[in-house]
Amino acid sequence: ATRDAYWRTRAASGGIEAAKPSLALAARPVEDNRVRVEVGTLAPDFALPDQEGRTHRLSDYRGRWVVLYFYPKDDTPGCTKEACGFRDQMGSLKALDAVVLGVSADDVESHKRFAEKYGLNFPLLADPERKVIGAYGAWGKKNLYGKEVEGVLRQTFLIDPEGRIARVWRKVSPEGHALEVAEALKALRGA
Repeated sequence: ATRDAYWRTRAASGGIEAAKPSLALAARPVEDNRVRVEVGTLAPDFALPDQEGRTHRLSDYRGRWVVLYFYPKDDTPGCTKEACGFRDQMGSLKALDAVVLGVSADDVESHKRFAEKYGLNFPLLADPERKVIGAYGAWGKKNLYGKEVEGVLRQTFLIDPEGRIARVWRKVSPEGHALEVAEALKALRGA
């Protein structure tokens, strides 16, 4: 309650935007004006629709581990490999009391087609305005077929039950990544 009062006071005085208290706590700017979410910081909260149109908030998952992964585009080779990896690891992740949330700039309909085509058993969150993608610093320059472009960066954040960042993967290889995340979560839990 004290923290909330602090942020309301700061917002009223024009010190920060009222809608972004968790972002102000959790992130710091980096050289290229992207935000950098670090291990130990409070994860920025969000509200995004999934492939069924249901809204998911990070705060809804307090008390559970969250695997929040950002990926460039539905139904592309690397993104499909990564998503199917999480689908296939879902049993071990659920046994560790973790939920998986995938995020891209694709819309709800695109997510629905992608999830149905590959039998994905976790929410894909639509962020076409890239607000959450930006809040986590998952938008930036990358190399695509030898050409530098801006887009969604393939990154994963493991968020602990208190809502803090426990682990970050900034450069993800889709092959075997879900297993890598499950093993890291097992180690963090001491399981």
